[in-house]
Amino acid sequence: MDGQLNDVIATEAQLRAVLGHPGQRALDKQIDTLDEHCRAYIAASPFVLIGTGDAAGNMDVSPKGDLTGFVHVLDNKTLAIPDRPGNRRADTLRNLIQNPHIGLLFLVPGQTQTLRVNGTAIIARDRWLREQMAVSGKLPELAFVVSVREVFFHCAKCMVRSKLWDAAQWP
Repeated sequence: MDGQLNDVIATEAQLRAVLGHPGQRALDKQIDTLDEHCRAYIAASPFVLIGTGDAAGNMDVSPKGDLTGFVHVLDNKTLAIPDRPGNRRADTLRNLIQNPHIGLLFLVPGQTQTLRVNGTAIIARDRWLREQMAVSGKLPELAFVVSVREVFFHCAKCMVRSKLWDAAQWP
C-alpha cells in the first residue's frame, strides 16, 4: 500500500496548509477544570470510551458503560471510573501501568455533542472510593482515578452526519 500513496501529509505545516488553523472560539472552549456543564454531562452519561496506550505506543480504546452517574467527579480536576467485571483482558489497566496518559469521550444518548477529557490516571483500590461506586452492594475491585488536564465539548457535526441517534437509520 505504501508505494501507491504519493500525496501524504507528513508535517504539521503540510496539514495546516490544507486545513488552516482553528478559530479562537474552538480554542477557547478548551478548559482545564470540570465546570458545572462538564459535571452535568458526566452525571448524565451512561457510556464513556477510554483511550490509552502502552509504553511502546500500542493503543487501545475500551468502552465502559453503567448506570448514569457511574463516573464520579471527585473535585474540579479529578474523576473516578469504576472497573466492573468484564473479559479480564485488562487492556486499559495494563496500559495505565506503563503509561498514565488517558483520553475519555463521554456520550449521552440523544445528545449530539460529546465531552472530551484528557489527563493522566492511576489505578486505585481505596475502599472508601470503591464504596461510593457500589452497585447492588457490589464494589468494583479497581477504579481509574483521572487527573484532568484538558476538557472540552466536541462539535456535534460528526453526530449529526452519522445520524447516530436516528433510529430510522440503524441497521
